[in-house]
Amino acid sequence: MHLAYPAVLSALLFCTGLYGVLARRNAILVLMSVELMLNAVNLNLVAFDVWLSRAADETLHSGQALTLFTIAIAAAEIGIGLAIVLAVHRNRGTADIDKLRDTAEGHDPDTSDDDALTAQQAAESGRTGKAEATA
Repeated sequence: MHLAYPAVLSALLFCTGLYGVLARRNAILVLMSVELMLNAVNLNLVAFDVWLSRAADETLHSGQALTLFTIAIAAAEIGIGLAIVLAVHRNRGTADIDKLRDTAEGHDPDTSDDDALTAQQAAESGRTGKAEATA
């Protein structure tokens, strides 16, 4: 088999994963896209290892060893990534990356800055009114 077939398949898988990372908003789908990109790299490593082992007399199979290392790192990454996504989903109620970024910046995208300011002023005046009533 020629080297071009797995290389083209690997490029298509990598581009599909890259599109998934750039276009998706759900954190779990982004993690799945990263896994697809890592699998494309693994396919490339094994294909080039087989191609180079035919040309060389000694076969070290370093591509296959790197593939096993990449699979181990990918398993750890998906485990930790899913744990973080589940923890964030429990705390915030969403796994949408855009909404998580907006809440991390400190303002809600549904309300404007003027509404947030008046809500804050109303909350502060309510606190002072209660303090005056108790005094």
